[in-house]
Amino acid sequence: MNNLPLEILFAALVGLLIISAFFSGSETALMSLNRYRLRHLTKKGHRSAHKVTELLRRPDRLLGLVLIGNNLVNVYATTITTIIAMRLYGDAGIAIGSALLTLVILIFGEVTPKTVAAQHPERIAFFASWILKPMAVIMHPLVIMINAVSNSLVRIFGVRTQHSTLEHLDPEELRTVVDEAGDLIPDQHQGMLLNVLDLEKSTVEDIMIPRNEVEGLDLERPVVDLLQQIRTSDYTRLPLYEGDINNVVGLLHLRDAARFMAKDDKDITVEEILSFASEPYFVPEATPLTTQLLNFQQQKCRMALVVDEYGEVQGIVTLEDLLEEIVGEFTTNVAEQADQDIVATDDGGYLIDGGTFVRDINRHLDWELPTRGPKTLNGLAMEYLESIPDGNVCFELDSYRLETTEITDKMIAWVKVHQAESEEE
Repeated sequence: MNNLPLEILFAALVGLLIISAFFSGSETALMSLNRYRLRHLTKKGHRSAHKVTELLRRPDRLLGLVLIGNNLVNVYATTITTIIAMRLYGDAGIAIGSALLTLVILIFGEVTPKTVAAQHPERIAFFASWILKPMAVIMHPLVIMINAVSNSLVRIFGVRTQHSTLEHLDPEELRTVVDEAGDLIPDQHQGMLLNVLDLEKSTVEDIMIPRNEVEGLDLERPVVDLLQQIRTSDYTRLPLYEGDINNVVGLLHLRDAARFMAKDDKDITVEEILSFASEPYFVPEATPLTTQLLNFQQQKCRMALVVDEYGEVQGIVTLEDLLEEIVGEFTTNVAEQADQDIVATDDGGYLIDGGTFVRDINRHLDWELPTRGPKTLNGLAMEYLESIPDGNVCFELDSYRLETTEITDKMIAWVKVHQAESEEE
């Protein structure tokens, strides 16, 4: 090699630097790949993606292969640089050559290719796989030997050397992935996916219609009144109870009611109404929404009565209520009701009905009122005040200022709510 012309040595050195840049860039690109996109492309039959997947099944062997190649190239580059430097500068050339080669390798063999690879990992990794895959076969014995020694050393320090190709995301990590998808997922679909992930955090108690708003048929009332209620009802399903909502005996679908409504009112009896009712379906108030969605599917029903730990009926939940948590309101009724219950005031606050659910307020106004305790604004205020106040009061809760404006004997009917000034700024 000492007898080769300087032109050939310089050309060899340039070639070795290019190869060093290839190994450095390939390492960064392969380790920076989006594993989920890679898995998707592999399932679609992408040839380069398939090769990359095979290489990444054993990352220790892949790194061993890349580092063997890179170190061999750098060693040869050092040797050639030393020969060139000694020819040009004599013994002093060794120090000069080492300094210059270090600088050149850092810039052209490490930093630059790794920066480019980090910005375009897929393109570079797919190209590199066509070269690294044959190299992995050729250098397999050497890689195995080096990895065996390396793995033995790391086991001494208690590091596991088992490799798994499976990567899992917990719900919060998946939420971050969906939230940061940006333009890749339409906003509506993105919102639905996030809502599905949030189902696990909510229970049927959070979305149920409270018992004081439940419309049902009291079978102890005259049949004429029951028939009139059926004809004027806005709902398709009505619970049947005897005297009290806790004594539910069935659920009547108005489609079935049409079969006896054609008769003369005098000929219809309570027993006949009951004969067209289905069995009531009860669920605990703490049931997660994800579980309840599956329960509705298994039970082949669309309405359930929510009960507490004492068996008292607290309200009803429907399949429509649950699906609206995912896709939003199916009708304008809920939005119109929210506009009636949450009214903007001239001073920048909102006049809110005390029976409004805290979750609905947060969703409608993009607020963060606490939802872990009471479900309604009235309950939230009562928990803070620990009693029903004798007159209107004003207090602060987290970053919100609440002022009662109407109080009844049983509840706080209306509350004016402002965000604290520090939050608004």
